[in-house]
Amino acid sequence: MHDQEELITGCCKGDGHMQRLLYERYSKQMLVVCMRYSKMQQEAEDILQEAFVKVFDNIKKFRKDSTLGYWIKKIVINTALNHQRKKMYLYPMVDVQDIPLHESPEISLSQFHLQDLLKMIQELPSGCQVVFNLYAIEGYKHHEIAELLNISEGTSKSQYARAKALLKEKLLKAERLTYGKFK
Repeated sequence: MHDQEELITGCCKGDGHMQRLLYERYSKQMLVVCMRYSKMQQEAEDILQEAFVKVFDNIKKFRKDSTLGYWIKKIVINTALNHQRKKMYLYPMVDVQDIPLHESPEISLSQFHLQDLLKMIQELPSGCQVVFNLYAIEGYKHHEIAELLNISEGTSKSQYARAKALLKEKLLKAERLTYGKFK
């Protein structure tokens, strides 16, 4: 098992063995990130490959002011966003002022498998999917999302609200289907 410093040094030198080890160490968890920003497995894999090319091209710039995993994740997210930006002109995001949100019962996520939740996120409209991931999972603020995606802060908030409402509908439907099986 190679330590992080050894991997970084080897990758900086262009050592293919060390690059493969780094890829193997981080690729599975980064593929999950890519899957959240894509609609299909192949698209996520393409984003992952592009991101790791950027990682290897830029590893000499890694300043070690964060963990290597966090640095790689930022590159993966930015690559996924760039991929989405290319498609976003096809899916205009409208700044919706009043989205009807209906009160519904609390949902326990513990009964759902990660793959089921990931599939639900992937089924969201592209704008909602990207904003939901950035806000709810990655921890960006709406003003940061607005800047990243070149949209208004209000659009970010409305897309997030819409994503939450759509996910809640999907979760309730899945919960009813699951609960109905045990009746």
